[in-house]
Amino acid sequence: DIRITDLHQGVVWGTNTEETLMHPDLINRFDWEGDYGTVLNRFLVEAAVGHPLTVYGSGGQTRAFIHIRDTVRCISLAIKHPPARKQRVKIFNQATETHRVRDLAGLVARLTGAEVRYYVNPRNEASENELVVHNEQFLELGLNPITLSEGLLQEVIEIASRYADRVDQAKIIADSRWRADIPLDREGTAARREPVAA
Repeated sequence: DIRITDLHQGVVWGTNTEETLMHPDLINRFDWEGDYGTVLNRFLVEAAVGHPLTVYGSGGQTRAFIHIRDTVRCISLAIKHPPARKQRVKIFNQATETHRVRDLAGLVARLTGAEVRYYVNPRNEASENELVVHNEQFLELGLNPITLSEGLLQEVIEIASRYADRVDQAKIIADSRWRADIPLDREGTAARREPVAA
């Protein structure tokens, strides 16, 4: 008799939990890279080294986000509230908010003074999408989400700035292309790229 809970994970942001703040050696990883990396971390690294924020395509791609502390809380809530015996798989959306990539770039630009540039999208994905994430189950269990607008983003900006000297700036612009006919764009433009009709 197996009881299963499936957590659908959003992009995790933030660098510290209550436990990791207890000692500087407990800091979490801060991953980024130009091709497939977490978009928020990529923007923060770009801002820290003075590189324009790289928005691919129109920036209309929507992503789901969750702070690392909320990730820990959600896992704890899921463990404390398993499905009943013989109940179907319990599915939770482990995300607290969604943002379009261009709006996220605007937020980071306002906080850091960085320039936003639009590049040809090297990925084969929709230029615009709607992503509706329902997380009422966690909210009903008592989750009080941390959002990007609540000031903790400054903590991540400080981490990116502290380690900016470790950034290989040659890795910022995506080198991969999902199709051979997609040009490699290393310059970008300050004007937003409009979606291309299929």
